[in-house]
Amino acid sequence: MSRKPLLLASSSPYRKTLLDRLGLPFTCASPDIDETPQRGESGESLVTRLAESKARALAERFPGHWIIGSDQVACLPDGSVLSKPGNHEQATSQLHQSSGHRVLFLTGLALLDSDSGKLESLCEPYNARFRVLTAEEIEAYLRRELPYDCAGSFKMEGLGITLFEALEGRDPNSLVGLPLIALNDMLRRWGRNPLLENRPDAAQV
Repeated sequence: MSRKPLLLASSSPYRKTLLDRLGLPFTCASPDIDETPQRGESGESLVTRLAESKARALAERFPGHWIIGSDQVACLPDGSVLSKPGNHEQATSQLHQSSGHRVLFLTGLALLDSDSGKLESLCEPYNARFRVLTAEEIEAYLRRELPYDCAGSFKMEGLGITLFEALEGRDPNSLVGLPLIALNDMLRRWGRNPLLENRPDAAQV
């Protein structure tokens, strides 16, 4: 398969920062899709479907690209699904619900060839065990970091780390919103190796 330019189907600065770590050139565009969960849809099915939908939504606008889509939700032990809170009140409620519990974060990832329609997707799980949080801690955290655009109401790369007792999973990057280990695996299968492309002599490889 020929090498094509990469497009990140997201306006998230967190995902952009993560993808920068692979050292590959890429552009970003925001997909316009309906993210409403379907009736009876599991968290795994939801994030996988939305990751694929985000990639497909940009295929016509960006022919000749490999498009990366991603989406994330948090699942409480009772089966409740938490997405982006959007405001302080909802974020407060989410952190109170997560306090003292193990929360399963599910991150959907999709890689689409916009020309051929070839698609690979998966769901990356990651567990976060929250400390028992006081109301004062929750309020202080939210006022300092304003994580209203983050599923689960925290920023892993900042003070969010202080909310946890333990983290369990393959790739902590998935908590921020883009599972880089899985994406690297996909890109290598498709013929792009970030490690080799970043060599000083990559132009001659």
